[in-house]
Amino acid sequence: MTGRLVHTGQVVVDLVMAVPALPPAGGDVLASSTKLLPGGGFNVMAAAARSGAQVLYAGSHGTGAFGDLARAALAAEGVELAHAPTSEVDTGVVVVLVDATGERTFATGTGAEGWLRAELLDRITPKTDDVVYVSGYSWLHEINRGALVEWLPRLPGSRILFDPGPLIGDINPGGLRDLLSTIDILSCNAREAEVLGEALGVLPPVAVVREGGKGCRVHENGRITDVPGFPVDVVDTTGAGDTHCGVLAAELLRGSTVLDAAVRANAAAALSVTRRGPATAPGRAEIDKLVEATR
Repeated sequence: MTGRLVHTGQVVVDLVMAVPALPPAGGDVLASSTKLLPGGGFNVMAAAARSGAQVLYAGSHGTGAFGDLARAALAAEGVELAHAPTSEVDTGVVVVLVDATGERTFATGTGAEGWLRAELLDRITPKTDDVVYVSGYSWLHEINRGALVEWLPRLPGSRILFDPGPLIGDINPGGLRDLLSTIDILSCNAREAEVLGEALGVLPPVAVVREGGKGCRVHENGRITDVPGFPVDVVDTTGAGDTHCGVLAAELLRGSTVLDAAVRANAAAALSVTRRGPATAPGRAEIDKLVEATR
């Protein structure tokens, strides 16, 4: 593995609360646990790093307690920072409510991660063997979007991996078309793929569409292949998609085919949902063990 994962998305801090069910309008519920954890783009980078990838965080991060927590977590995973902290504001916070079925609901408060200015990206020159990760969340932040629109077309042949995220429907279709014209691989869930298909009429030539416990569907140059998942007992689905995307990127950096990378991404996502928390990606040895056990 010679290339890096260059992550241009957003690292936030997750306030994770386990609740019996979502509160009704105007109501309240008692959480059985509360944790403050690094989240957002951190989950993708941690998953990739635990599978052996070299990772560079090219996004912005803030000055304050939340920024300090995010940077400490990135350092613990061996992720390199491309920029110094943004002095004007702290890193943002996401409230994550995890109900008794393992499903999760989010509310996001944006901080420094929404301030990725063009001059910061101009200092980064990815190599041809790098994978550049782009998040749909970036397209919802005006400053980030403007910086990426200028920067992405200038890349020297790096593969661009786009993960649209759950707010894909809030992105202007014209902006989506412009973005998708620059990307090489789409990684998304089935609902996001449906939204993209309705907005654009077609998916990119290479797309990995996650389908929960069923696994994923790989669209590659006109051919569609179902890649089955791994049956597990679900405890918490938070971060499963991020784990899938991060391991997919790590395997592509190793030179794997999209189909082979998808198998390992499915295994990693399956292992991640057996644990509580947003950043529960397994290490490479754990993925090896699960994949070998099912052959």
